[in-house]
Amino acid sequence: MTIHVGILGGGNISETHARAASEVEGVRIVAVAGENAAKVEGLGERYGAAAYRDAEALVRHRPLDVVLIGSPSGLHAEQGIAAARQGLHVLVEKPIDVTTERADQLIAACEEAGVKLGVFFQDRFAQDMIVLKKAIDEGALGRLLLASARVKWWRPPEYYGRSRWRGTLSLDGGGALINQGIHTVDLLLWIVGDVTRVWARTTTALHRIEAEDVIVATLEFGSGALATLEATTAAYPGYPREIELTGSEGTVVVRQDRILRADLRKPWPGLVGGEGSQSASASSAAVSDVRGHRAAFEDFLRSTRGGAEPRCNGREARRSLLVVEALYRSARVQAPVSLS
Repeated sequence: MTIHVGILGGGNISETHARAASEVEGVRIVAVAGENAAKVEGLGERYGAAAYRDAEALVRHRPLDVVLIGSPSGLHAEQGIAAARQGLHVLVEKPIDVTTERADQLIAACEEAGVKLGVFFQDRFAQDMIVLKKAIDEGALGRLLLASARVKWWRPPEYYGRSRWRGTLSLDGGGALINQGIHTVDLLLWIVGDVTRVWARTTTALHRIEAEDVIVATLEFGSGALATLEATTAAYPGYPREIELTGSEGTVVVRQDRILRADLRKPWPGLVGGEGSQSASASSAAVSDVRGHRAAFEDFLRSTRGGAEPRCNGREARRSLLVVEALYRSARVQAPVSLS
């Protein structure tokens, strides 16, 4: 059976979504829409799809089964709700939206319509991250004590200057944290568990944007573990993301979604070091490797065919947004913030 897919956005990430979807057997891209007419028409020609200017027109296209949303973050819920009301399954780019209030509206709309909702957090599908999560769940690191996460990336001035939405509070929801760092927040939640309290400082150090391009934060987890998080788009020339996890039985270092080093009291199957690549570049927003997005899309399709919930459904994606909101609130009030 052919799955008919519509793509909303028309920017760089929509091209990634299209490439990922086109690699899946039985999938046909039938409609694309976005404000950038040239890009939308180009995508339409490349994949033999109808080109529209707005979401409302696209979600009425038939046949259509699934909508992939890669528009500005602040439009995700609005467009996802429009798709759900047409009986379409919805898979959105991270973050799910820019506020938990809007996220809740989208989650409710999809549940009411009886359609599936998923969010592209493709790092959950990296093989080494899956191995690491399983090992930690089974006690390889013992009791988790400390995590250190560094997202020291670079985005040139034109990354923001040529965009109407990047770095804005209304459509991006913030800066380096909610756009770039949220992937790492999601991984920490997925691997370590729920966050109970945060403390953050932000600054707009280099770029001419409304939001932050540097954040430094501490996170306290329900398990008692502590973490530090650094995220920036001002670290020229851009460095690979690193996550270091320390437990009572050892330490694991992850770089670019690959286990770089594992120093454990007792060896653990699969926890071995090796260099790898990640889907997003430390110095460019372009995605060269779509395997993670393809895996997330395939996982989502299985859920629409009666399988289990997507690995990152709407409620899972809301968790990282809730932490992001708390971090921004902490930075504003310059004090710790507890998560209810």
